[in-house]
Amino acid sequence: MSRAVLLRQQPLRSIIRNAGIIFASLFLSGCAAANLNKLAISSIAVTQAKAPGIAPGEKSSLVVSMTEANGKSLATNADGEQKIRWSDLNITATVVKADKKGNVKLASDPRTSFGKQPHVSVSVPSHPDLHADLDIPLRYDHAYTARYAGMSGTSGLNGTNGMDGMAGSNGSTDPNSPTPGGNGSNGTNGTDGAAGSNGDDGPPVTLLVATKGGIHPLLQISVSAERKQKYFIVDPDGGSLTVISEGGSGGSGGKGGRGGRGGSGGSGWPPGISGMDGSDGHDGNSGQSGNGGSITVLYDPQARSFLSAIRASSPNGPSPIFREQTVASAW
Repeated sequence: MSRAVLLRQQPLRSIIRNAGIIFASLFLSGCAAANLNKLAISSIAVTQAKAPGIAPGEKSSLVVSMTEANGKSLATNADGEQKIRWSDLNITATVVKADKKGNVKLASDPRTSFGKQPHVSVSVPSHPDLHADLDIPLRYDHAYTARYAGMSGTSGLNGTNGMDGMAGSNGSTDPNSPTPGGNGSNGTNGTDGAAGSNGDDGPPVTLLVATKGGIHPLLQISVSAERKQKYFIVDPDGGSLTVISEGGSGGSGGKGGRGGRGGSGGSGWPPGISGMDGSDGHDGNSGQSGNGGSITVLYDPQARSFLSAIRASSPNGPSPIFREQTVASAW
């Protein structure tokens, strides 16, 4: 019997299963990570996946690359069998925090990192002689936003549904002695929903702005609102801080109650008339949104020429106030 005939006689399920096994083995072999224990590594390096530097509150991905003694390269972001697993590496970091997937993050409060040097060290347990170091520059050319809002209004209560009418009493349809059916009573009206309450105005916000640095000054800013403070360092060359104080949204109006259904007319001859349905209640009006709150920017004279990096927004509220005074330090 020919080979072709044998293949035709093989069950289709078996052919599909075998083909799947072959495909899976080819796919997995192409994506298998490198086994560092069996490789002779001559060099290692660590870099950032994107532009160098990190700003407070930002997250950055690392890339570790290696070169074998035979010149072949492998990396953590590679595809195929030359990919390095993060689980085969050890990462230690200072100033920034590193996770087990090669990501580092800088705390959003710049006071914890200003003037310090974020540093990352990568070692390879299977090759104790290999390690790589990376200094990550601090950057402050970032677009920051500090948003504050008043309390939203509460929703209005829903109206109550009307009561259904009573069915009419039954009469008689006997042709010899017919009696009319009773009329159904009308349903009562649903009550209107209550109006939602208005949102509160945005909270007042105060900024203190000082400068830090010499040839390339930075803006040191503290933002105070709602008895809390936030801190920022902004590079006016590409960085900015937008402060928003907006009113809370108005509460939604309550739904009007459903009108009661009219009672059905009783059977008889003639049959009773069904009662009329009650009217549905009207929905309550939504409350109005609050106005933006006041924003006051107190800036040191040396920061005057960099105020374009600070943007203040108070929708439907008072215009922001910029006032110059001595601010030696914002914190």
